[in-house]
Amino acid sequence: MQIHHLNCGSVRQIEATYPGPAPAHAVNHCLLVETDSDGLVLIETGLGLDDVRNPSQALGADWVEMAQPVLDEQETAIRQIARLGYDPGDVRHIIVTHLDVDHCGGLPDFPAAQVHVLAAELEAATSQAPSFRYRPAHWAHHPNWVTYPIGSGEDWFGFASLQLQGLPPQIRLVPLGGHTAGHTGVAVHDGDRWLLHCGDAYYYHRELGDDPHPHPLLDLVQTSSEVHRDLRLGTQARLRELLRRHGDQVSIFSAHDPWELRRYRRPGQAMAPQ
Repeated sequence: MQIHHLNCGSVRQIEATYPGPAPAHAVNHCLLVETDSDGLVLIETGLGLDDVRNPSQALGADWVEMAQPVLDEQETAIRQIARLGYDPGDVRHIIVTHLDVDHCGGLPDFPAAQVHVLAAELEAATSQAPSFRYRPAHWAHHPNWVTYPIGSGEDWFGFASLQLQGLPPQIRLVPLGGHTAGHTGVAVHDGDRWLLHCGDAYYYHRELGDDPHPHPLLDLVQTSSEVHRDLRLGTQARLRELLRRHGDQVSIFSAHDPWELRRYRRPGQAMAPQ
């Protein structure tokens, strides 16, 4: 499988908490996976065309004021997929870690795709929307939802994991609770090691060190949006343990950390406006 790391929606600029890295726009880190027989798989969508063109209506004026999105149509997944030489219509599957506004805004751009999500997340989103975090415009086209219960599953490095319908076992859901009612990670095997997209299970790479160091601005967003604090902190502790025990087999990253994304981008591949 070929894996592309995309930034599908730059938001406000932030600074690192230590000398060295230049300030950077927070990102919406998405994956495009070219499978051998199941078409293209998009993991997270970031912001979509309507979000960029009608931000106050699609995203909500309060969210726009808080996040300060750049709103560049060329950063949307549909435009980036086309630039990579693919047909966006070949995106057969979309997997979302959760349904917050900045993680599923591109769903309407791929109306024929199956959308894989935890059942608890879909229930929360559809019952609470419209709200700051959930925007019904993102699923007004009636997506082809494929839902999964939170519960027992196959072991994946000590985490329960769920096989996705219609997809190979090299792509799995790994529920990572606390941020929303049905938040999940997505694991992808790239041939040599596993990648774990952790969504919003954490926000900043220094949170996963032995001496956890949250980002002051990102942590405000993180704590204000959590639905279960103890579960979220427990999830982060388990991710630290995963890295300690299996860091030679698993690479993990979150949705919004621009310095993490830079580690995965190919030389010459644009990341975000400066």
